[in-house]
Amino acid sequence: MTTDLANTVDLPCAFGGPAGTGRLRVEPEDFVVREIPICAPDGAGEHVWLQVRKRNANTEWVARQIARFAGVAPRDVSYAGLKDRRAVTEQWFSVQLPGRADPDWEQLAVEGVTLLQAARHARKLKRGALRGNHFEIRVREFSGSRTAAETRLQALAVRGLPNFFGAQRFGHDGGNLEAAARMLCGEGRRPARHERGLYLSAARSHLFNQVLAARVAAGTWDTLLDGEVLQLDGSRAWFGADGNDPELSRRLQALEVHPTGPLWGRGELATRGAARALELTCLEPWTAWCTGLERAGLEQDRRALRVRPAALFWTWAGATELSLTFTLPPGSYATALLRELVADIDAGPAEEPP
Repeated sequence: MTTDLANTVDLPCAFGGPAGTGRLRVEPEDFVVREIPICAPDGAGEHVWLQVRKRNANTEWVARQIARFAGVAPRDVSYAGLKDRRAVTEQWFSVQLPGRADPDWEQLAVEGVTLLQAARHARKLKRGALRGNHFEIRVREFSGSRTAAETRLQALAVRGLPNFFGAQRFGHDGGNLEAAARMLCGEGRRPARHERGLYLSAARSHLFNQVLAARVAAGTWDTLLDGEVLQLDGSRAWFGADGNDPELSRRLQALEVHPTGPLWGRGELATRGAARALELTCLEPWTAWCTGLERAGLEQDRRALRVRPAALFWTWAGATELSLTFTLPPGSYATALLRELVADIDAGPAEEPP
């Protein structure tokens, strides 16, 4: 096992490689993320929802500081998803306070964190409970063809992009994959519950990336294969498809539905025909991982191979500074879009989305 397996730099690009080079995250303000919540707190209940703005701060670290301030166990603080550390992000946390009055939230003093609002709600905030994430990203010192960059952005807006899991999913230097390999093979210490979830997720995500990489390389990441399973845009619902159905082909071109890849677990693989054969071929070297994921109790699921960036806009400040704004659904990575556009000459660490 090598950490190179988690290196998304080596994954194929759908549009021929980046249009140029540039610098990302020179300052945290160059990467702004705002959660779009699935609902607003209703004003009553045993949970307090906190919206905060954090700068250059780790999500889990912030959650622990909130727990300490509220006088609760860390498990009583939840959030919809991890957010980038070297960034300015606005996100929600929930704190369970059954039968207890609120502390004075205005006294919450956490370095790099500003409280935006606090309100009660009947339910805790669950992972993935978002409508999406809105991004504002600045690329500095862009070097390349401005025309090529704009052509690439137009293609991304029209065709979407491969929905790769980003390298941050796999931990620092791919450490979560290393740990996943040991765990799935029954080696080493038994990980804590939280660690186990991270490692299983990393392994599953890596297998998905293998299938998607094969389809990007073959130019079929946004086309119908025989035996395909499709997912509705903006939904997790998926269904088997007839590759000869002209209406499905139209909907695919309109980005109303997307081809999917496997999130491995117990149960029968949903694809048939050519799509199934491709997935089994890609995952044949990973049989031990597939077996380990099944043994861990995960169930077969699907993830869209393609994602559409909503409201993708861009502006230039001079010839070398490019600003982007766009929205992605939960679980999709801004870095998957950026890698199609620009090669970051000094990339830094990040966290993962919900």
